[in-house]
Amino acid sequence: MGFELMRDVAKPIISGFGITAKRLRREKATVQYPDERREQFPRTRWRHVLTRYDSGLERCIGCSLCAGACPARCIYVQAADNTDEARFSPGERFSERYEINMLRCIFCGYCQDACPTGAIVLRKDFELANYEREDFIYTKEMLLEPVRK
Repeated sequence: MGFELMRDVAKPIISGFGITAKRLRREKATVQYPDERREQFPRTRWRHVLTRYDSGLERCIGCSLCAGACPARCIYVQAADNTDEARFSPGERFSERYEINMLRCIFCGYCQDACPTGAIVLRKDFELANYEREDFIYTKEMLLEPVRK
């Protein structure tokens, strides 16, 4: 009885040591970050970006569908009407205020899927570290991609 119990206990321990021994023989995959960067997976979703049309107008029309689709409730959109003097988007409205609380964001991509104009996209920029909590509230100015020339 004692030998069988010993064998049942020792078998998983020896199996675990075997797995460890196999891992020790493999070549190490150390990446010298930030000089070298590891390849990102094709469906990686990290930093939010508000895109523009080729003409420079914002794609966001202030519909708040992204905020409605967000399970973490981290997106706030305040819409305003376009005028002939000040036109920010091709539609009737634009997002006057667009904020994302990155501390609450779970990077699910639902905002990107819900957007009818493709205004909000998640890109592969994963360096999102900051020192202050206030710096994690991304405003519209921080999210908008620069105007292409």
